[in-house]
Amino acid sequence: MNAIEKARRVIGIETESLQRLADRLDDSFGQAVTLLKETLDRRNKIVVIGVGKSGNIGHKIAATLNSTGATAVVLNSLNALHGDLGLLSDGDAVVALSYSGETAELLDLLPFIKRFDVRLIALTGRTDSTLSKHSDLTLDTSVEREACPLNLAPTSSSTAMLVMGDALAMVLLEARGFTEEDFARYHPGGALGRALLTKVSDIMRIGGELATVGESATIREVLAAMTAARSGACLILSENGALAGIFTHGDFARCFQQNADIADRPVADFMTRKPVSVHADSLAAEAVKTIGRNRIDDVVVLDADGRPVGLIDSQDLARLKIV
Repeated sequence: MNAIEKARRVIGIETESLQRLADRLDDSFGQAVTLLKETLDRRNKIVVIGVGKSGNIGHKIAATLNSTGATAVVLNSLNALHGDLGLLSDGDAVVALSYSGETAELLDLLPFIKRFDVRLIALTGRTDSTLSKHSDLTLDTSVEREACPLNLAPTSSSTAMLVMGDALAMVLLEARGFTEEDFARYHPGGALGRALLTKVSDIMRIGGELATVGESATIREVLAAMTAARSGACLILSENGALAGIFTHGDFARCFQQNADIADRPVADFMTRKPVSVHADSLAAEAVKTIGRNRIDDVVVLDADGRPVGLIDSQDLARLKIV
């Protein structure tokens, strides 16, 4: 068996484990989501505990919860016995991760956790374990075998625990009505944050950078307007200022190939009517999606009354680091 076949075997084992995990979900999952939501609604927090590989998974679960506005902290089980229990408060929810459910460091901590008025959710592969018996809810993350050829290294089991954590975070996100705007508040850096925080009106071309002509304008006049605005597109307006269509450099290239003598023809004969548009108060992320979905380079910006007020050029998105 070559390296690729061995890799596929590993992936196959883990994929099958995840399918069994999905099939095994029961009411305990819904109860866990409700418990976590109620905790956050009280402005309490989620405390995640794990040791070893489970601890690493716990850090990722906490990071995912925090990134979606669900306040979570990681409690180091070793340091907890030396003062870090101070981060635990009455009303918190504790998510404890241990595949065996018999991890000594975690079990040693349980009596001290129980002194607080908290609810405990166990993510474990052993529903009859000590951890499970002392928990309010248990989410079964058991697997038939590890993807490790020796059936020893945590692979399928750690993946199952990670995916269960993702499922909790994402369903909790929906239950709390978390929106793109909320997401942007926690991700202000990078292209994602800029796309989610920036509105179309903040980046659209206006004034001298926006090429516009009337329907009676010729192709020659349209090209002159585009050159003056240094734009690859021109908005065609009707007499009352409403949007009649759009004409781009791409349109010109296609039309010129069919008929080189078009310079003095009216643009109305060649423009694209009812062009793709977005509203000025939409997020820049919506413009990015619209451009990608329609495979276009320019999208018209309309105001609340449906009148053209600007243009988004895909090149501007890259220049402004929106994509």
